[in-house]
Amino acid sequence: MGKSNFLEAVELLGSLRSHRCSRDQDLIHWQEDRALVRAIANENESLELVLRRRGGRQVRRNDKPLSRHLDLIGPLRCVGFSALDLDLVRGEPALRRSWLDRVVQQLEPVYSDLISRYSRLLRQRRHCWKDWASRSLEERESLMDAFDAQMALVSTRIHRRRRRALDRLQPLAARWQAKLSNGQEDLELSYAPGSTLEEEEVEATWRLAIEKQLLSQRIDEERTGSCLVGPHRDEVGFLINGTFARRFGSAGQQRTLVLALKLAELELVEAIYGEPPILLLDDVLAELDLTRQLILLEAVGEKHQCVVSATHLDAFEKTWQKRSQILEEKSLRAIADFR
Repeated sequence: MGKSNFLEAVELLGSLRSHRCSRDQDLIHWQEDRALVRAIANENESLELVLRRRGGRQVRRNDKPLSRHLDLIGPLRCVGFSALDLDLVRGEPALRRSWLDRVVQQLEPVYSDLISRYSRLLRQRRHCWKDWASRSLEERESLMDAFDAQMALVSTRIHRRRRRALDRLQPLAARWQAKLSNGQEDLELSYAPGSTLEEEEVEATWRLAIEKQLLSQRIDEERTGSCLVGPHRDEVGFLINGTFARRFGSAGQQRTLVLALKLAELELVEAIYGEPPILLLDDVLAELDLTRQLILLEAVGEKHQCVVSATHLDAFEKTWQKRSQILEEKSLRAIADFR
């Protein structure tokens, strides 16, 4: 069953996404054809998500089927923090893009459709190059022009939302970084888009600029089979006191930075929707020193509901334990076996 699986189930109902994998097949027990996740939230409001190996997902709210999956999001908003997030600073750019996408989706649930659409266009575009030689010159140009127009539009909307989300997180994360470091560290979030964009945000201008860039790199793309322009090339940078934390930050600074980002995300979601989201802490306290643990638990306080996984209880203060409902492994098995 596993502690992380329990938290992942909450995350799925809260965001329709898993931070661990992107395919539903990877979330279903290998001996089964489907998986069911169900919860009661907000005064007996029932939420249900069925994952199937074939036929896609099914969602129900109060036992009524929903035509749009996004309509399930709302009663169970959550912010997750796992040991995997500690690689956010020093890991590959894809990790930072994925983190930022989860933040944007919290602010605008329809954003997941934009990401899915862009990923589909990118796959189709790559596939076109494989049978490129079988097409006439006219077919090639017509096909790629159509791809460029669609990708430029979707890219523009993704770039805009990613940059806006970082702008909103910036002051919150900087304040938390200063608090966690006793005022010794100044945090700056930077956004380096995978397209060359004007500083002023104008959708039509950005869209036309991206179309031109896609056209100009077409010869290189034909040779490599890889698109060199777009959101899949975005990079998010974290600077502490003016230097990039990925290269120059100590392990302690990097962990403080990730904690500041998560606390900022928690605060931003609460500010937008007017109620605190659930905080999911997956085996993360063991990775933080005592000072950071206490700051995190103090920041969460009584206001947030937390679902925390841990291998032992020694890291928690006695008062925290007394206020908590503690489920051991056998309890999780009983929940997972419930039909």
